[in-house]
Amino acid sequence: MSNNTAQFQATYLGGPTVIIEIGGLRLMTDPTLDPAGTKFVLNERSTQEKFAGPAAFPEKPIDIVLLSHDQHFDNLDGAGRAFLKEAKLTITTKAGAERLKETGVTSVGLAPREHRTYVAPNGDRIKITAAPARHGPAGSTKITGDVIGFHIAVSGSQVFDLYVTGDTVYYNEIEKLGERIDPRYIFVFAGAARPRGPFNLTRGNNDVIDTAHAFPNATLIPLHSEGWSHYTENNSSLLEAFGVLGIKDRLQILEPGVATPLQID
Repeated sequence: MSNNTAQFQATYLGGPTVIIEIGGLRLMTDPTLDPAGTKFVLNERSTQEKFAGPAAFPEKPIDIVLLSHDQHFDNLDGAGRAFLKEAKLTITTKAGAERLKETGVTSVGLAPREHRTYVAPNGDRIKITAAPARHGPAGSTKITGDVIGFHIAVSGSQVFDLYVTGDTVYYNEIEKLGERIDPRYIFVFAGAARPRGPFNLTRGNNDVIDTAHAFPNATLIPLHSEGWSHYTENNSSLLEAFGVLGIKDRLQILEPGVATPLQID
């Protein structure tokens, strides 16, 4: 194992939540830390239930939470919201940052293409840029609210890019993003979530396949595809779909709770 590999690893906790460690800097995506059986009432027609609790809890401090949006419980549940106050910084949407600041959370809001740069303990520079996202079909933003993804560019002792999609379907802005960045790994929020009606609010299998073609050099790591009642597709169906097309090697399924070194060479 190379030093570069040892400095880059991911620990999947469940749902949309993964801890990504780069050169000693610890990032966490959308914290969902409530136990199994937790229920959230979305509206009079829809109640979401959590089928699985987190596979592990953070044993070390989290430097930066990458929060795609703060308004949905399957991306920020009760325990996850409380955890934000323990993290050093939360990066999210502009509207979300304002809401979180009112609760005492240290937060920064970014619009798509805005960025911040941080230095990891090993000296690597980590540039975090907000990526476009649309939480459903055209016209759904007035219902679902703002959401962003994250492009992470690492330079220094290691040089590679990551893309954390956040809750989004595949649409024209994602295709354009594929012309601008070339990530080594994509943490893709999948699951074909359908809490509101007969349409997806997150990527389904087809969207994940389109993502693989838009970013041809990336390995895709599914998140947001297991553990909640409103996910209508899962890792098994995703593996089957990729297998039919002969591209199953483009997927990497993380074992929950296990710190997994990721290869960048």
